Amino acid sequence: MSVKFDVVIIGSGPAGYVAAIKASQLGMNTACVEQWLGDGDKLQLGGTCLNVGCIPSKALLDSSQKYADTRDNLDIHGIDVGKPEINVAAMLSRKDKIVSQLTGGIAGLFKHNGVTAIAGTAKVLAGTKVEITDREGAVQIIEAGHIIIAAGSVPVEIPPAPIDDEYIIDSTGALKLSEVPGRLGVIGAGVIGLELGSVWRRLGSEVVMLEALDDFLPMMDEQIARESGKIFKKQGLDIRLGARVTGAEVKDCAVHVTYSNSDGEQTEVFDKLIVAVGRRPRSEGLFEPDSGITLDERGYIYVNDNCETEAPHVYAVGDIVRGPMLAHKGSEEGIMVVERIAGNSAQMNYDCVPSVVYTHPEIAAVGKTEQELKGEGIDCKVGVFPFAASGRALAANDADGMVKMIADAETDRILGCHIVGASAADLVQQVVIAMEFGSSAEDLALTVFGHPTLSEAVHEAALAVDGQAIHIANRKKR
Repeated sequence: MSVKFDVVIIGSGPAGYVAAIKASQLGMNTACVEQWLGDGDKLQLGGTCLNVGCIPSKALLDSSQKYADTRDNLDIHGIDVGKPEINVAAMLSRKDKIVSQLTGGIAGLFKHNGVTAIAGTAKVLAGTKVEITDREGAVQIIEAGHIIIAAGSVPVEIPPAPIDDEYIIDSTGALKLSEVPGRLGVIGAGVIGLELGSVWRRLGSEVVMLEALDDFLPMMDEQIARESGKIFKKQGLDIRLGARVTGAEVKDCAVHVTYSNSDGEQTEVFDKLIVAVGRRPRSEGLFEPDSGITLDERGYIYVNDNCETEAPHVYAVGDIVRGPMLAHKGSEEGIMVVERIAGNSAQMNYDCVPSVVYTHPEIAAVGKTEQELKGEGIDCKVGVFPFAASGRALAANDADGMVKMIADAETDRILGCHIVGASAADLVQQVVIAMEFGSSAEDLALTVFGHPTLSEAVHEAALAVDGQAIHIANRKKR
């Protein structure tokens, strides 16, 4: 006799566990299947984000930034602490404790909300059935009224630099380095590469980033990307664009990397090499051919705007479907799907999904870039305000970067906001809320912002859209 649930969710990352909790809150008998096992083969909830992604990387980013500030920036405040030292083992221990606390927190929330957590590898069968294989090989089949696939993603591997988990590592391995490499290579200067490179650069590594693309952060607004590149160069990151890695060989306890650029074949030697060229959906072996589920040409599960697959009552959310691989995007998709299963009219506003690079300063964005709008033939107006003109940023000795606001030239409706600067992730959220309510740049310009705050840079950028900024000289209209 098979077990039956109203909703079965595959994966317990941010998309899966949030959906599971919400489904239970809405009165559904809910199960969440997770294959990740931690110490002692204990079920480990939280997926990539909590275990080896968002959370541990931010813990190391914050620790390394505090170290760098102590080493480089306290003297300007009149504080002399001598030469600080970094205890990498203690830093990693703190990271692990945070991960343990949060993953344990999800287990507590599952228990509180009545979600059944099942350890094993899941496969979707025809007729909304799920086959679960545990670590011993035992198989059980459970029936579901609805299935939500939230299986996440895995790091992309490249043939020229095969992972060996000692000298050539992926993003997971980069979170476990037991000592600061003297010379660190990073393949890929995207979000993951920049964050990991920043951690170890702050701690003293000489970091060389090899990016195959000719443009830096091409998904970002060009002006913000250029400004970010200047800041990272000033911090000592050696970012080489148009550098396509052709090989990596470990010899004499070092990684010998060959790459080609406009000058021909080049060689570099590193103590460690991080491969951070992106992530791909974890879609292999997730379903039987007769389940009705289909994949697109890139391995993503095909879904419509409401995250419905082509199989009845089967949904997919998060990294395994189209769109940006962002934890918050996956969580909100999970909420939307569960609400729709419950019969409520929910939808996802993909125009208001913020993205963040957690370097220092942070880079954050929502909406369209200026080049995207121009490419679409949309007439827009732009306001820019530098943090160098912010009293709060100057007082904090953290005045790199700018806020860029973009609005429709005819309607004044905010179409995008792009920020590089201190607390950019939190500042852009103010604009996300404004855009969600269809606000104009004038709406933000007429809003009272506290003084002195970093938020005033958002206010001034909104004012600058129409040439009305107070604390910078406005460009004269032609």
